[in-house]
Amino acid sequence: MTTASTVVLPHPSGDKRLKMLDATMKRHQYQQDALIEILHKAQELYGYLESDLLLYIAHKLKLPPSRVYGVATFYHLFSLAPQGVHSCVLCTGTACYVKGAQAILASVEKMAHIRAGETTTNGQLSLLTARCLGACGIAPAVVFDGTVLGNQTPESVCDRIQGWLENGTQ
Repeated sequence: MTTASTVVLPHPSGDKRLKMLDATMKRHQYQQDALIEILHKAQELYGYLESDLLLYIAHKLKLPPSRVYGVATFYHLFSLAPQGVHSCVLCTGTACYVKGAQAILASVEKMAHIRAGETTTNGQLSLLTARCLGACGIAPAVVFDGTVLGNQTPESVCDRIQGWLENGTQ
């Protein structure tokens, strides 16, 4: 009995990330229903979903680009622009809003010179908002680089972010 060996050829572009994305699409048999999983893999590989990448995925899955773009923009976990070294996600849900989330957001925007959804020019901070983090009992809640902290104030949030902007720490 002989076993056929598979020869893996490099992707024509030479980009190993694209080869890995192609393997993911192949594993899902190019099924359109696997779009979210494929977008997750693309973002994991590239850090964000740029327009050319979305068009590539649409072509491979035989989907209209509008559908791929619609899914990528509907879910807040997908990003269409490069993200900063650090991320700050402010919850703007009802409990957090009532307990001062807007004041926190205004303070951070003023201090960092960016608006929600933007990244600082030095690439250190991405400021994001979420409709609800599900941490209503510790409102107002903020996610710093993936860690949820509750009972935040404009001062506590700005202090942490100031440390990131000044020297990349805290």
